[in-house]
Amino acid sequence: MTAYVISEVEVLNEDQRRRYRELAADSIARHGGRHIVRGAEPDVAEGAWPKGQRVVVVEFPDIDRLRAWYTSDDYAEALAVRRTGLARRLLFVEGVTPSS
Repeated sequence: MTAYVISEVEVLNEDQRRRYRELAADSIARHGGRHIVRGAEPDVAEGAWPKGQRVVVVEFPDIDRLRAWYTSDDYAEALAVRRTGLARRLLFVEGVTPSS
């Protein structure tokens, strides 16, 4: 079943954000993932959303591949850069099985 990473992102350092984005994108692709939404400023229909905060959604074939990516040595450098470049909330969710 498809799985998604949903990230609410605040940029702390623009140079580090660019470096993180490059490293993360490469590791995501190597683990079978793809960006569905990348750095979008949402149109908030309900609730509050901090000004300037962005959304990222990444799709993986399944939750096991997603978790393997997140804990991989391949993603470790991007995570280290993220700590100084971005503040975020990160969620892992599974998609639904299409009904027939």
